[in-house]
Amino acid sequence: MRRIYNRWMSGTDIQAPPDYATLARDIKRWAIELGFADAGISGTDLGEDEQHLQRWLDGDHHGEMEYMARHGTKRTRPAELEPGTQRVISVRMDYIPPGTANAWDVLGDAEAGYVSRYALGRDYHKLMRQRLQKLAERIHGVVGDFGYRAYVDSAPVLEKALARNAGLGWIGKHTVLINRHAGSYFFLGELYTDLPLPVDEPASAHCGSCTRCIEVCPTQAILGPYRLDAKRCISYLTIELKGSIPEELRTPMGNRIFGCDDCQLVCPWNKFAQMTAEPDFAPRHSLDGAKLVELFAWSEEEFLKRTEGMAIRRTGYEGWLRNIAVALGNAPKSAAVIAALAARADHPSAVVREHVAWALAKQRS
Repeated sequence: MRRIYNRWMSGTDIQAPPDYATLARDIKRWAIELGFADAGISGTDLGEDEQHLQRWLDGDHHGEMEYMARHGTKRTRPAELEPGTQRVISVRMDYIPPGTANAWDVLGDAEAGYVSRYALGRDYHKLMRQRLQKLAERIHGVVGDFGYRAYVDSAPVLEKALARNAGLGWIGKHTVLINRHAGSYFFLGELYTDLPLPVDEPASAHCGSCTRCIEVCPTQAILGPYRLDAKRCISYLTIELKGSIPEELRTPMGNRIFGCDDCQLVCPWNKFAQMTAEPDFAPRHSLDGAKLVELFAWSEEEFLKRTEGMAIRRTGYEGWLRNIAVALGNAPKSAAVIAALAARADHPSAVVREHVAWALAKQRS
């Protein structure tokens, strides 16, 4: 965190501290002017969430995501991550662009590859960090130098709990944040600050008795309300997992090649989901419904070129082929699919070869 002392000193004159209530209102207005859908302010107490996280880690539900445990309590104690932090400004940004192919239609087309809707366009990390920096600059214009640091899924931050405490939504039974006026299709970002701003009221939960998200999960990764086993989650399997996908989970993956949205697609609150006005989130290369055979034919050079600046890069080329091979195994049997798989049967990667062999066996059975 950028440190500053004698914040309200100007030469030998002592200035009155800012009106923090007015500043908080201005911050929320500026956030919307900068393209965020909403903003809220919370304190730093995450005691109950820390216990919940520890139980999740103790249950070995994080799989290969060892970074979830690596930083100890820095994730749940903001002032340990950034000394001096008193408040967290949380923001959200909608990500579904107008004109995107209907998710259910793509999932229903077994010859197409399903990419989670958040990953169809430009990677949100840099874009949101730039907007948060601009927000910090506006605050600086009023209060002068102050301590802050911007985060967008880039450090050990318990972003959903902080956003809930800032009034931006509640954590649903699928562990995704839900806003009663905008559903759950949005990104989160934070500005840790040493400004003693007034905090907002935490959001109350409104899932009620609904369990649609639990019931729809293709791999039964949601063990119960608020209990996700990442090791079974398709988003984990297609993005975080770097080795072989467990065989028993391959068929339930269907045609999902990067992430999964099913638990959000069935959520009743997403009837209120808002379209984004951010043009950078528009689908690139027709990835909102491209055919699996075509995607599988991409060379590594094509993959790197076409996914430049996109979240899809995170899976890597090997993971990309692995995921598509599974989807091709689940596709309707056809000569075109068998030919596409056979062309990769001798791929240099053992992981790709394994999944291609599995897919070929399924196609030929």
